[in-house]
Amino acid sequence: MRVSEPKKGTTLRFKTESCREIIILRFLSLGLELRTTMEGWDPTTKSTLTQIPLLTVKAGPRDGAAWTQRLKEEYKALIAYTSMNKSRDNDWFRISAANPEGTRWTGKCWYVHNLLKYEFDLQFDIPVTYPATAPELELPQLDGKTHKMYRGGKICLTVHFKPLWAKNSPRFGIAHALCLGLAPWLAAEIPILVDSGMIKHKDDAVSTSEA
Repeated sequence: MRVSEPKKGTTLRFKTESCREIIILRFLSLGLELRTTMEGWDPTTKSTLTQIPLLTVKAGPRDGAAWTQRLKEEYKALIAYTSMNKSRDNDWFRISAANPEGTRWTGKCWYVHNLLKYEFDLQFDIPVTYPATAPELELPQLDGKTHKMYRGGKICLTVHFKPLWAKNSPRFGIAHALCLGLAPWLAAEIPILVDSGMIKHKDDAVSTSEA
């Protein structure tokens, strides 16, 4: 019995459909991966993150002129993020480079709890391996007051942060680190620290010292 060969068109259609299935499965996999990675953040954080401009220059502190271009992008993203926060009546930080090289950053961040504003110094250094490695955000005034912090006041980030940062390097920058790292940390930790008496509002601290 002679078996006839399949028509070329049939073979081509089969290959095309197989490729299409592979592509669809790949996109579904990426979508599932992204959803899994973003499970650690609330809807507001996810929405805010998508509106912060992504960076394009892949450069660190040792890359000379390319690093200068990277810094320009960092500032643009920070300005956009700050403007967005102000428009939502959610202004909560100020940060800028503390040296000409742009490797040391200092500023302030604050959190409102029970209608009272708690303000803290914010600082960090840009790692040599940046942007592959995210900066370690420091709140030195809170050093030793919570177990969600390393020595020196470096905040502990969630287990979801590093994988997401790695997948989005070099597109993520300082603004993204603040959005994904510091903002959720303040929201989770400051109410606990206030309610437990570990930190006091500046007015309460003054009243206690005067008494």
